[in-house]
Amino acid sequence: MVYELYYWPTIQGRGEFVRLALEEAGAAYKDVARQKNGMPPTMASIDPSKEEHPSFAPPVLRAGELLIGQTANILLYLGRKHGLAPRAEAGWLWAHQLQLTIADVVNEAHDTHHPVSTNLYYEDQKKEAKKRARDFTAERIPKYLGYFEQVLQNNPGRGGFMVGSRLSHVDLSLFQLIEGLRYAFPKAMARLEPGWPGLVALRDKVERRPNIAAYLKSKRRIPFNEEGIFRRYPELED
Repeated sequence: MVYELYYWPTIQGRGEFVRLALEEAGAAYKDVARQKNGMPPTMASIDPSKEEHPSFAPPVLRAGELLIGQTANILLYLGRKHGLAPRAEAGWLWAHQLQLTIADVVNEAHDTHHPVSTNLYYEDQKKEAKKRARDFTAERIPKYLGYFEQVLQNNPGRGGFMVGSRLSHVDLSLFQLIEGLRYAFPKAMARLEPGWPGLVALRDKVERRPNIAAYLKSKRRIPFNEEGIFRRYPELED
C-alpha cells in the first residue's frame, strides 16, 4: 500500500510529525500537495461534499479505504501498523496520551505569533505576540519539557525512549518539537536545555537513526520558514 499524505506543500507544520513516522517506518507514501496538480485532491480530502468523513483541516492520511485526520489520530494508526507504538492496550494508549500532550504544546507554540486571531497577520498583533512569547518561553516551555523529561526518566524500559524499550512515534515527535522550538526560540532553548539532558539525548538519538538521517538530508525535508507553526521572529526574544 502506498499512503497518500495531504498537507500544505511549502511548510513542515503538523504534517511533519506524520512525515517523520512514515520515513522511520520506511513506508511508501505520496506527499500529494507537493506533486503536480496536488492541491485539488488535497482540498478534496477536507471537503464534506466529497468525503464521508472529512477532516476539518490537514494533515490527512489516506490508507487504502481509510481517510484519517488529526495528527495524533494518524500517528495512533501508524504507530500500531508499523511497530511505532506498544502492542498492549495500556502502552499504545499511553503513547497516544503523550502525543496529545505534544499537540497541546505545538498549539501554544503557534499562538505565540498569532495570539489574537489566525485571521490576522502577525504584523497586526506583534504587541500581543511579544507578550505571549515571553510567557511561553518563561513558563510554558519549561513546564511542558520538564514534564516530558520526568516521563522519560520514569520510564522503566531500557533504551532511553519515552514509551517502553523501543522507539515510538512519541520519540519522533519530541525530536520535531525540540527542533521547532530551537528554530523559533534559539536563545530560550540554549538557556533551558541543560535542564533536560534526557530529552536532548533522545533528540540526538532520533537524528542518528538511518531512515531519519537520510530524510533530514533529502529534499523531502522542507526547511523551517515563517509560514509554518514554528517561526523565528527575533523581536519575540528581545
